[in-house]
Amino acid sequence: KGEHKEDHGEEGEHEEEKATTASINAKQKELAGIEVATLESKHVDYEIYAPGELLTNGYTSYHVSPRVASVVLRRHVELGEHVTKGQPLVTLFSETVAQAQADYRKAFPEWKRISGLGRSVVGDQRFNTAKANIEAARATLLAYGLNDDDIGALKASGVDSLGEYMLRARVDGAVLTDEFEQGQRVEAGQPLVTLADESELWVEAHLPASSDIVLEKGAEAEVRAAGRVGVATVSQEAHTIDPVTRTRIVRLELDNPEDRFHPGMFADVYFRFKTSEPVLAVPETALMRGADGDWTVYVEEAEGEYEPVEVELGRSIGGLREVSGLAAGQRVVLRGAFFVASEIAKGGFDPHNH
Repeated sequence: KGEHKEDHGEEGEHEEEKATTASINAKQKELAGIEVATLESKHVDYEIYAPGELLTNGYTSYHVSPRVASVVLRRHVELGEHVTKGQPLVTLFSETVAQAQADYRKAFPEWKRISGLGRSVVGDQRFNTAKANIEAARATLLAYGLNDDDIGALKASGVDSLGEYMLRARVDGAVLTDEFEQGQRVEAGQPLVTLADESELWVEAHLPASSDIVLEKGAEAEVRAAGRVGVATVSQEAHTIDPVTRTRIVRLELDNPEDRFHPGMFADVYFRFKTSEPVLAVPETALMRGADGDWTVYVEEAEGEYEPVEVELGRSIGGLREVSGLAAGQRVVLRGAFFVASEIAKGGFDPHNH
């Protein structure tokens, strides 16, 4: 009986050994798409993806709007048209502007006469009052959006179109929006035209709130939009999480000299990195959950013989995952790990020998 028990113990050890390995022949390996490679410790180039959107550069774009309630009389530009600084965009009428123009036309002759006589003739009080009146009238007109040429025209006699004034382009750029109609009454501050210099655009990339990647100012990223590819540089990063998308917003600047990209395009943004030190990393497809919930990879001990090894996961490196618990030089199943796990489990054995 003792001999029988001893034999049984050897058989148990053999079953235990079988429970922790899988034998897979070449045909099974090919059919299952099992891919094995030697694990190396090396610097890894990788990229991190983030969805993004192209926007106008807020530092070079301009919303054109009236400063007082007005009525649109005439439009002078069309959607998509490229304009230059000072070019007329829209003609408006405002009762408030008409009163300000009338005040200026009243104050100007008085100031012209008194300044011609001089302070010594008219006295300080009268001189200062006339000067203050003309300066206040001029400042009011400038605040309403008139320029020096508009104000100069008021000095000429015979100008009867009081109340009419023009909004002009403050920057060179393209007309991105023109949301108004002739005859429409618009309120102060209501945007009528949006101008933007599209030679440089903003890209807003949205990273997961949990992302801990560090992006230095000036770091480059590849931007793909509508089949076009460009390189943008990191300029700013928000220090708060966007309340709507719950993401980290990273702003990049994209040079667009050939006008290939346009605001409103959705983009794919790829940030490129390289590990500062050699690492051991495997594809996510190499990782399996063991019976006890631990992460496992399968090591090829001999041709067609695979054994599970528990590993600790480190940082995510693009499509790879840093792991510890393995040694450089070991041959690891990169793809087809599920099939290997299934072969081990077929006999009802616990891959972790529990």
